[in-house]
Amino acid sequence: MTLGNNFFNARKKQGLSQEEVAEKLGVSRQTISKWELDETLPDINQSKKLAAAFKVSLDELIEFDPDLNDIKEVIAKTSEEKQQAIDWTNVWAEKYPVLAKYQQDVRLDDYIPQITDMLKRLKKDYGYNDQDAFLVFKDILAQVWKNN
Repeated sequence: MTLGNNFFNARKKQGLSQEEVAEKLGVSRQTISKWELDETLPDINQSKKLAAAFKVSLDELIEFDPDLNDIKEVIAKTSEEKQQAIDWTNVWAEKYPVLAKYQQDVRLDDYIPQITDMLKRLKKDYGYNDQDAFLVFKDILAQVWKNN
C-alpha cells in the first residue's frame, strides 16, 4: 500500500472529506487529493497535522492498515467476560481446521506434563501469574515457529 492510500484510508475511517481535512490543515482540497494520489508528499509538519486529524500517531499513519486497525479496535473493546465466553479453539478452527481434529490424533498425555512444567517454571522464575505465563509461553512458541 502506498502512503497516499494510507492517507485516503485513514481519512475515510474518520469520515472526513478532503475539504474538511484541507480546512484543518490550511491547504487546498487539491493538495489533499495530490497527497492521496501520491503525486506529492506533505512535509513533516503537515504529516503530523494529518495524523492528528485522523486520530493516529505519525507512525500509524505511515503504516496505516485499516483491517489491522479494525482488528486491534475489536480486541481492545472486547470485555473479559465476552472473551471468557468465546470458544477460541472453534473460532480459530474455522481458519485452521487442524484445531478441530488434532485432539483425536495427538496423544495429549505425551505433551501436557512437559508443557505444565514449562508453565510452572515461568511462574516460579519470573513471578508470572497463570495467564501471563501462558501468554509468554505462547509467544515463545510463536518465535520458535517463526525461526524454523
